[in-house]
Amino acid sequence: MSTSIQNLSSYDPFADTGEDSDLKVSGYIHIRVQQRNGRKTLTSVQGLPAEVDQKRVLKAFKKEFACNGTVVQDEDLGEVIQLQGDHRVKIVQFLTENKIVSKDKVKIHGF
Repeated sequence: MSTSIQNLSSYDPFADTGEDSDLKVSGYIHIRVQQRNGRKTLTSVQGLPAEVDQKRVLKAFKKEFACNGTVVQDEDLGEVIQLQGDHRVKIVQFLTENKIVSKDKVKIHGF
C-alpha cells in the first residue's frame, strides 16, 4: 500500500497566493453602509481623489443631506468620510452633479 495519500497533504486555502490583495483599489470611490443599533445606519465614503479637500466635501455633505458626519483617519484606507444615515444614492448624485467623479468610478456596497 502506498503511504502518500493526496487528501492528507496540508493545504492552506487562506495562505498568501502571491497576489497583492490591497484594500485600496486605485481609481474607485467606495460607498458603504453599515448597520449600527436598531434602525441607525452609517455611510462611509473612501477613495476620493487627493486633490479634493475632504473637510470641504464633508461640510457640503452635511449641509446638503441634513446629517452629521466626520472624517476618520484609517491606517489601511486613508481618510474616510462617515455620515449618519443611509445616503448612498444621494452621495453618488452629489459627486456626479458637482463633477468630482464620474458615475462609473463609484462602487456602492451594502444591503
